Amino acid sequence: MKKIKFIRQDAHKKSRLGNKWRRPKGLHSKMRLSFKGYNKSVSIGYGSPKNTRGLDKSGLKLIMIKSLKELEKINVKEECIAVAKTIGLKKKIEVLKQAIKKGIKVVNVKDVNKFLKEVEEKIKKTKEEKEKLKKEKEVKKKEREKAPKKKTIEEKVEKTDEEKKEEEKKERDRVLTKKTE
Repeated sequence: MKKIKFIRQDAHKKSRLGNKWRRPKGLHSKMRLSFKGYNKSVSIGYGSPKNTRGLDKSGLKLIMIKSLKELEKINVKEECIAVAKTIGLKKKIEVLKQAIKKGIKVVNVKDVNKFLKEVEEKIKKTKEEKEKLKKEKEVKKKEREKAPKKKTIEEKVEKTDEEKKEEEKKERDRVLTKKTE
């Protein structure tokens, strides 16, 4: 039996409504009154059989995994796992490696081995980039140390005061030299 997709009333007319199910509540709603030719409403008759509820397409019970401890409790013959999206990448890698060792089926990762290879390559690249940036920073730091230090604002102000005094002194000397001549 094919599963019916129950969509919201007028979802095909207005894209902003989306395809999530909402019960029709309008007074004159033909869908609520379940008229022929209108979308089907959710009812108990459309439910899946009890013995297949909560099972994956492969017929295994689906369990969400958030840690390695939960992975130890899995029965390989009856259960499959889905790694939670809230789990971090490092922990996800560990969980997937353990799942491969135990032979547990992972539902939400298409090819586990391929995923692990790609992630390891990505981690290597990021480490190399970080090392490059670190080396560049060190080189720049050494260049700054070698280069002559620029005068700070306070030093400039002090030196300008000293320079002003020297200039005043020179002017006095000029004036004095002119008078004597």
